[in-house]
Amino acid sequence: ENENLDSHSKEVAVIAHALAVIGNVRLGKNYNADRAAVLGLYHDAHEIITGDMPTPVKYDNEAITTAFKSVENAANEKLISKLPDDLKDIFNPLLTGEEDEELKPLIKSADKLSALIKCIEERKAGNNEFLSAEKQTRAKLDETDMPELKYLVEKFIPAFELTLDELGTIEE
Repeated sequence: ENENLDSHSKEVAVIAHALAVIGNVRLGKNYNADRAAVLGLYHDAHEIITGDMPTPVKYDNEAITTAFKSVENAANEKLISKLPDDLKDIFNPLLTGEEDEELKPLIKSADKLSALIKCIEERKAGNNEFLSAEKQTRAKLDETDMPELKYLVEKFIPAFELTLDELGTIEE
């Protein structure tokens, strides 16, 4: 199934918000959940210019990763340069996350969870092209030491394996 930047960004925003809420309610954290959602919406804005680079390519080696980060930064700067001056300081941190260091791990985890959900949906639809990506993404998520992420994966990700009929019978 084709995925576009809009639907992916919305999904990341919803997941980032959920991670922040879980952190706040279940773990006594003090995340700004609304800000996490907004950062999720903007996390891949640079792809308007750069397009999407597959994760295995982007992180294949340090030189490629560094080069791509430079391209992402240049694309973000280009987007910001198109704004009126009085809006630049508002949108720049949304594209870079530079004022929200505490929320960056949530956004990164939400992005990985979105990728995992995509892999699950593709596998369920009979597309085996995502099996390796699903395995790698699950492994990366399992390595992450973030209690709110572990909670969300344990409690909510299994529902993505269910059919619509099975979803209707779930009890808390």
